[in-house]
Amino acid sequence: MIDNRILEITAELAKAENIVIVPHKGPDGDAMGSTLGLWHFLKDKGHKATVIAPNDYPHFLKWLPGNDEVIIYENETERSNGLIAEAEIVFTLDFNDLSRCGLMQEALLESDAVFVMIDHHQEPSDYAHYTYSDSKMSSTCEMVYKFIDKLRASKKITPEIATCLYTGIMTDTGSFRFSSTSSDTHRVIADLIDKGADNAQIHNNIYDTNSENKLQLLGTALQNLKVNKDLRTAYISLSQEELDRHNFKKGDTEGFVNYGLSLDGIIFAVIFIEKANESIIKMSFRSKGDFNVNKFARAHFEGGGHINAAGGKSDLSLNDTIVKFNKILPEYKEELSI
Repeated sequence: MIDNRILEITAELAKAENIVIVPHKGPDGDAMGSTLGLWHFLKDKGHKATVIAPNDYPHFLKWLPGNDEVIIYENETERSNGLIAEAEIVFTLDFNDLSRCGLMQEALLESDAVFVMIDHHQEPSDYAHYTYSDSKMSSTCEMVYKFIDKLRASKKITPEIATCLYTGIMTDTGSFRFSSTSSDTHRVIADLIDKGADNAQIHNNIYDTNSENKLQLLGTALQNLKVNKDLRTAYISLSQEELDRHNFKKGDTEGFVNYGLSLDGIIFAVIFIEKANESIIKMSFRSKGDFNVNKFARAHFEGGGHINAAGGKSDLSLNDTIVKFNKILPEYKEELSI
């Protein structure tokens, strides 16, 4: 769809002065990499562009070029609402339903701006005027790279843009090990390195700046690991007390779920994290092969995402959520035993 309407988008950009770029609530590397990468591109073209994130994000992303210009909606709501009201174009990146932007949803629904969605999650809703959706793509950052290329502006990719986009592709592909990593993804990565992305430094900034508390929290999480060999499933749980004991900071549990999936013979991994202040249990699902955690999360835990990576939540207690999960699991015996 985006290919057929790229001239219309080019025309919209040509007449737009004020542009707002929005990631999803709880933005990760792909969300912040794509929004900041696009922000640099639009700013360099002379637009007044602003990234407004629904809420704060982990410290290991705050070195990204342009980070200091990001507005956090929940901290500057009035200012953010004014910018959204003034915007001629709103880009929504790395999500495909406005409910994913939390408290910003109302202001976005009231906006008269032209909406452009760029996203790689399944089952997009139809709020955007222009939708660039491809669930087979490795990341939204790879899609932003291709979007810039469709605008015939790939030569305008600066080291700052390359750094942001590389970061999102790297994090959303698990450092290029997930099945969504295609040969084309590697070609994009090669070009981003050629254009100034320092791959070794980016990896260090993301993965090698852990705090002592985070590593001790990981130790607790691994002590809580449970394995169901018959159903090739592993899960980890973390209570609010355990989070508090290790001085939990946003982003500290990033990647923990993958440790369960790294076990020999395991194809389905889950982490349950108690969020007492929200009265919910946050859940992350990962899988290998054809086991569809997007469908699993949608069917049972008000979530969704990709075939091999999804999220969900539960309003039950931590223990009751785990009990519910273990009762559901045998329903998938045929798929998990293959």
